[in-house]
Amino acid sequence: MAVKVLIPTPLQKLTNEQATLECSAGNISELLESLEQSCPGIKARLCDDQGELRRFVNFYVNNEDIRFLEGISTSLQDGDEVSIIPAIAGG
Repeated sequence: MAVKVLIPTPLQKLTNEQATLECSAGNISELLESLEQSCPGIKARLCDDQGELRRFVNFYVNNEDIRFLEGISTSLQDGDEVSIIPAIAGG
């Protein structure tokens, strides 16, 4: 199934400067693997050594934060839009 992935500017150097990608995945975990296949090195930016999402990276499926859904097991449907949003801190 085709899912649209919105890539943040800091990661676009890994996607040949593309802001959006189309991937096939049934959940966020599969999406991460699909992204790694097409953009080697991107998973290391999004996940820690145990394969868990880094705490400063937020994923949204159709504007819903996956932390309030099923985390990396969140299901994806054909046509879903996944946004990857790096956390911003400062003061």
